[in-house]
Amino acid sequence: MELRLPTPEQLRTVYDRDMKEAFPPAELKPLTAIERMWREGWYTPWCLFDGGDIVGQCFLWLGHPGWALLDYLCVSAKARNSGLGSLMLAKLAEAEPDTVIFGEAEAPVHAPDPAMAERRLGFYARNGLRLATYETEVFGVHYKTLYLAKGEVDDRQLMAEHRFVYENSFTPDKFARYVRIPYDPNRAPGAKVAWEQ
Repeated sequence: MELRLPTPEQLRTVYDRDMKEAFPPAELKPLTAIERMWREGWYTPWCLFDGGDIVGQCFLWLGHPGWALLDYLCVSAKARNSGLGSLMLAKLAEAEPDTVIFGEAEAPVHAPDPAMAERRLGFYARNGLRLATYETEVFGVHYKTLYLAKGEVDDRQLMAEHRFVYENSFTPDKFARYVRIPYDPNRAPGAKVAWEQ
């Protein structure tokens, strides 16, 4: 199996076939936004190929050189529960050896399915991701912050780079309304809104 970039047509196919099935509409960026960010150099839609078939996706939202947000990790429905999520993370670390890859996993305390959120955190821990000491809230969803790197990363620098990914893409008003890095447990939760907002 090989991790490589899809053609624009393949990207559209896996978006419709896999991404729409795996993610709620409120969590899924419009395909036009992903395509635009890829063209502009702010996005890398890595796909896992098994021969000519795409069996998984791990999309990176790029920040400063050496930093990227793991935006989506998805295994095709027909290939789930076969270890491909772990394989993709290992291949992603090989493909991006000089990049700190950070991500967001829903905090179990506020998740609609706390057990699933715990399993997801366990999956990332088994695959070498570390928990940062800060959490986030994006579009009203509370997340734990994780990262994949060769060594420990200073949380202050990680938080600054995490913020930059959103600040670089959103208007100041949208960032102020919908992104909280770090998450403040004493503040009322933000409204849950779809990406189109």
